[in-house]
Amino acid sequence: MCGIVGYVGKHNPKDFLLEGLKTLEYRGYDSAGIALKNNEETQIIKSVGKIKFLEEKVNNSLLIDSKIGIAHTRWATHGAPTENNAHPHCVGKVTIVHNGIIENAREIKDKLKVNFNSDTDTEVAAALIDYYYDGDEISAISKAVTELTGSYAFGILFEDSDKLYAVRKGSPLIIGINDKENYIASDITAIINYTNKYILLEEGEIAVLSAELVKVFKDGKEIKKDVIIADISAEAKSKQGFDHYMLKEIMEEPMLIENTLKPFVEDMSLIPDLKKYSEIHIVACGSAMYAGMIGKALLEEKASIRVICEVASEYRYKKVLYDKNTLVILVSQSGETADTIAAMRKAKEEGADTLAIVNVKTSTIARETDKQIFIEAGPEIAVATTKAYILQVAIFGLLAYKAASLNNLADEVKKLPRYVKEILDNRDLYLKIANEIYKDNDVFFIGRKTDYAICMEGSLKLKEVSYVHSEAYQAGELKHGTISLIEDGTPVFGIITDDDIRDKTISNIEEVKSRGAKVIIVSNKKVPGYDMEVIVPKISEFFQPILVVPCLQLIAYEVAKLRGCDIDKPKNLAKSVTVE
Repeated sequence: MCGIVGYVGKHNPKDFLLEGLKTLEYRGYDSAGIALKNNEETQIIKSVGKIKFLEEKVNNSLLIDSKIGIAHTRWATHGAPTENNAHPHCVGKVTIVHNGIIENAREIKDKLKVNFNSDTDTEVAAALIDYYYDGDEISAISKAVTELTGSYAFGILFEDSDKLYAVRKGSPLIIGINDKENYIASDITAIINYTNKYILLEEGEIAVLSAELVKVFKDGKEIKKDVIIADISAEAKSKQGFDHYMLKEIMEEPMLIENTLKPFVEDMSLIPDLKKYSEIHIVACGSAMYAGMIGKALLEEKASIRVICEVASEYRYKKVLYDKNTLVILVSQSGETADTIAAMRKAKEEGADTLAIVNVKTSTIARETDKQIFIEAGPEIAVATTKAYILQVAIFGLLAYKAASLNNLADEVKKLPRYVKEILDNRDLYLKIANEIYKDNDVFFIGRKTDYAICMEGSLKLKEVSYVHSEAYQAGELKHGTISLIEDGTPVFGIITDDDIRDKTISNIEEVKSRGAKVIIVSNKKVPGYDMEVIVPKISEFFQPILVVPCLQLIAYEVAKLRGCDIDKPKNLAKSVTVE
């Protein structure tokens, strides 16, 4: 979940490295550091906290003349976020940056006679590479990585080499290609201002970069790699005048819904037919999991398909009983979520078909699944997902719609972008609600069936960005314990979009209201007797959640803003979860 950039070329790499780190700060922001190298020395500068603190330190330092460097922004795993634990780490003749976790670091540490200066697994990896280094860089890297278990993407400098080295397993890393300068990065967004050409580094491949040339080796032999042209612009990663990336990305939702759904509306044959499967497993993490819960509800109720929806970190380790005709749907924005990748590989080993709902077309999950449905979210920079989640829900609506053997899809979705825009334009109401609840320490969301899945995402969004303790419960479970937490003034969001259980949910809301709860109704019909309510248009159940969640996203945003939180980079979180 850390961010890596590296440069070798004809210029001092300082500015590129700092700019790249700022772009990748969503991947971690506990600490940061850079290493600059020339023929005589390697200069390492580190700082605790966000990139701006490193930038100040670098700009106030006397820098060596350099044409090669690596940099890192950290999400702490091994060791607290301190300057000692910040990357890069140098042992002997080896300096590295690392994204991932070395699971056998303690075992390796015990066998190496090295005085370690940090608590990190990364320094252990540097020591192991140095242990094997005898002047042959590729041999040292190859020997070291055969001993490492876990995940890693390394950017490596050797004291007596003018080249930049990279290797990966489990964690993403790309190689940027340009005229007389080349780069490594965790994400294309870090280099898009400089080049749109890149190479995907596969697991076990070692890249050797000079200013003039990039070579890639596998099992000691040089191999040829295709150069990919990125289809995103430098403008796509900017805030474009918005105060925060989160707000910008929410406001993009109407356009992105139209872009994502249009090809399927025009040609329903592009939507996979799920009716041929006797069982479907939906596997994901975080918000993608809650999108999957909506998918499960729709597929079961509307298409009568048996569906299991499971958190990837549990699914990958449990005994799964696969039907002979099972489809496993993997949902991930980045396509690099470690637990979801492991679940995917488990399913493939068992012979199940795999389908990805994913945003990044060159990601591991996109490349390794049997079939893919791509959402057209573009870069999502804010750590808390918004637009990607909405598009995942939209795709599940499409899948359920086709599985239910319905055929007037155009009529169902053509108004969606306009409806979503109308909902987003109602920001004064969301700010009013935020003002009523932002000082509260506990917030609850209640609903039933699909509405409960919506509650899970609304609750997660609030706690992610505002740090307000928030929980989502099935409305019918209140009387089995949860209602004891309701006090006078406790905010409770009641989500009601399903007519079949509307009266039941209203009864549960009355139960919390009678105990003093401050109730906020979110519904597609007016519910008499409540002062705070958000009314969204009533549309097909296949797509109704798309109209409910954006208002919850904006309420969470406004609460976080009123509480003075760092909305785009919430504490302790990172965007692409590439470790367990």
